[in-house]
Order: sequence, then structure tokens, then C-alpha cells
Amino acid sequence: QVQLVESGGGLVQPGGSLRLSCAASGRTFSIYTVAWFRHTPGKEREFVAAIPWSGGLTYYADAVKGRFTISRDYAENTRYLQMNSLKPEDTGVYYCAANSNTIGRISGSQYEREALYNNWGQGTQVTVSS
Repeated sequence: QVQLVESGGGLVQPGGSLRLSCAASGRTFSIYTVAWFRHTPGKEREFVAAIPWSGGLTYYADAVKGRFTISRDYAENTRYLQMNSLKPEDTGVYYCAANSNTIGRISGSQYEREALYNNWGQGTQVTVSS
């Protein structure tokens, strides 16, 4: 079992920045990929960004390319989502998700599929408003 805990959400003005953290514990050796999803008002939960657990090529939704960066901390079991140039439409609950060996390795467009992630955090609220 893998436990994921998100933090770093909050209220920020348009154009501002936030950094979200996802701390993983438990069977972290079984994780292949970590991703961020978000649930914005009036929409289904959607993919934001993904990174292989051991690092490597990152993958982003078109809506956040050039503004958000997903990264890893080499010393800790923590993954980050740096969000810059935030817009009101980025408001929502952000979830960390992990894909592990019980599902199998994924890549490319598979990163966007919620069903391929078998571990989820509780979410952290991000509100972009003036």
C-alpha cells in the first residue's frame, strides 16, 4: 500500500505562484509514476502532469504547459508541482496519484487515464482569485 499526502494549496492572486507537494510513504518501491490531477468547478477531474518515480521525461496537459513544472526531490519521497502564472480557471482541488506495479508501467498518453492510478491522496484546494 502507498500513502500520498498533498500540501501547499491555498489562495493566490491571478499571476501568482504556488508549489504543491506530494509526500509518499509505504511501499514506495512499487511506484512507477506520480501524477497530479485536478477537479475544477463544473468539470470532471482532469490530468495535469506526470513524472516517472525515478525521474525522467515529464508529461503535461496542454492547459498547463509552460506554466506548471512537475519535479522530484532526489533525497526524499516527495514530488512537487510548481505552478506559475496562475489563472482563475486553475482553481480547484489538486490530487496526487501514483501508479504502481499492481497496474503496470504506463507512458505517454496513458498518463492521462485516471483508471491507471491505484493510489490517491485526499487533495489540496487551490483558489486563484483577486
